[in-house]
Amino acid sequence: MMAEAATSDRLVASGPGAAHGAENFENMAIPLDDNDTDPLVTSAIDPNVSEQGELIEPGRALALTDFQPPKLGAGEKLIRLAYRLGVPGSTLAAPLRKPGKPRLLATVESQLVGDRAAGVALRAGHFLLHGVKAPIAQMDWSSKALLTPPFELAVHGFTWLRDLAACGPREQCAGTAERVLSAWLDANPKPAKGAAWTVRTAGHRLLNWLVYAPLLLGGQDKHLRGRTLAAAAQTARWLDRNVAKADDRLAEVAGWTAITAAGLLLPGGKPRRLFGEAGLMRALGELVGEDGGVLSRSPLDQMEAIRLLTELSACYRATRRDAPDAIEAMLNLLVPPLLAVVHSDGALGSWQGSNAVPAERIAALIEASGVRTRPLRDVRQWGYQRVNAGKGLLQFDAAPPPLARHTRSGCASTLGLEFSHDGQRIIVNCGGAGVAGGQTPVRIERGLRASAAHSTLVLDDANSTAVLIRGKLGSGVGEVEVDRRTLMLDSSTGKGGSATRIEASHDGYAARYALMHRRIVILRDEGTELRGEDLLVPSGRKPKRGKVGYAIRFHIGPGIELGLSDDKRGAGLALPDGSYWQMRISGDEAGKLAIEESLWIDGEGRPQPIQQLVLQGMVSRGGASFTWLLKKMG
Repeated sequence: MMAEAATSDRLVASGPGAAHGAENFENMAIPLDDNDTDPLVTSAIDPNVSEQGELIEPGRALALTDFQPPKLGAGEKLIRLAYRLGVPGSTLAAPLRKPGKPRLLATVESQLVGDRAAGVALRAGHFLLHGVKAPIAQMDWSSKALLTPPFELAVHGFTWLRDLAACGPREQCAGTAERVLSAWLDANPKPAKGAAWTVRTAGHRLLNWLVYAPLLLGGQDKHLRGRTLAAAAQTARWLDRNVAKADDRLAEVAGWTAITAAGLLLPGGKPRRLFGEAGLMRALGELVGEDGGVLSRSPLDQMEAIRLLTELSACYRATRRDAPDAIEAMLNLLVPPLLAVVHSDGALGSWQGSNAVPAERIAALIEASGVRTRPLRDVRQWGYQRVNAGKGLLQFDAAPPPLARHTRSGCASTLGLEFSHDGQRIIVNCGGAGVAGGQTPVRIERGLRASAAHSTLVLDDANSTAVLIRGKLGSGVGEVEVDRRTLMLDSSTGKGGSATRIEASHDGYAARYALMHRRIVILRDEGTELRGEDLLVPSGRKPKRGKVGYAIRFHIGPGIELGLSDDKRGAGLALPDGSYWQMRISGDEAGKLAIEESLWIDGEGRPQPIQQLVLQGMVSRGGASFTWLLKKMG
């Protein structure tokens, strides 16, 4: 792999990092020498190094978690069956009574906290979404209006109600809510085709109408109140008939959540509640793997699932009814995987379309869920290996991409990594495809999903898994093998302590180039030294002839200044906090490092210019090995 020793190789910055960290750059070199016997490098054969770990079973697709609906008596089972067959809920709930007018049975107190700035913007007359302002007066509310995906969900799903509720007392916000609601109802008098009548948007809209009803129904306009309640009942009936037509499992969960909430909060709702609970449990079982990660492997989707169940739990509390045990169990399953992709700054990692959602939003969501737990440790299905070491934190994608039918913003990110230290992101992925449509243009969404937008190896500028339109993925990586071990280092070598070693490989390039990509990463327990090796291994018995282009990309975090060494085989990284890191590369076929432009989508969904270190060249079809070292100096 690689090693370090005193040699004549020196890293001398010629760029902006030269003025950072030390006056004499040459005294801060990270030399590499193939003759060194660093125990981290020779651990496979060195008797002074012990290994503790196990081979993690290969990942192909996430196994489903089995959730059963609450146990019912014979009478309730019959009611649920009759409702599913189309018998009206009012007839089943009170067969001898005339159906009453729609009304709400309880007031829900949501624990979720919205974006106050977005709420203030609404009161000032415009939507604020991912940095983009859209005037309310100029909004096209019709279902056929051409809106970007984030605005579709906000406008037709009424997710903005949470933001409005967070920006001030109800009396000051109700006027804005009623004005927007009235405009939307005028443009959408009945169900139709288009963005407003997908299962996802209709589910979110109904749930938000029920949870934030005081903002919508608390005014003096009785006519609007009647229209709103009638529209809620109409939407609930539409979802009863169409929830099975959802585009994906998470959208179906949104639909079933709204149906169940309507069964709790609208009159005569027991049959609908029984129907909704059964459907919700089935959909939840098909949404997640055994370790609680959603099938899309997207942290944004993980957050959406937590929000939906948190709001539904509030609906149960409002009606003084115990929620099914499965809902609490699912929340306890969903939170640890989300925490596993949170960086040392408390914000989200950039995986499968996610942007770097700020720490305060993550913390508020976890607080609202009521779950107190630690990040997921036994990572098998969710696939994001997490290594905590001192102030350093490594995230490593060691699982296949999601199947096409599960993903909304699928990314070819296999064997990509992110690394942060003491709250500063050093190696990142571009991220943000899932929030494209705000300041991040939709036209670059596919580029953000490509392998080249992740810190990994790319062959021939091709994606390890095909990136298709509408967030879908094609053929490519079918299996990822992972081995994770703890290395106990012998203190007699002068470098005692321990380190975590992860080795993973994927077959995404095997069919096209007859090469397997294997990546080994080792993070020392003090968190200031990350070593890696990228290997290309022939996948067939007889290696193919010729050469193929390769590029190993390291997208560097925001605010970091880069400078290349004179030999172009090293780089200096000057961090905003004043610390200084260096990277060195080695390998018989390794080319020269170069600095290229890149971008990173921040927590508000805005693209930020960053740089990337790129090692590229041509490699033999017989295979090759490239080693690299990232180390904090001083």
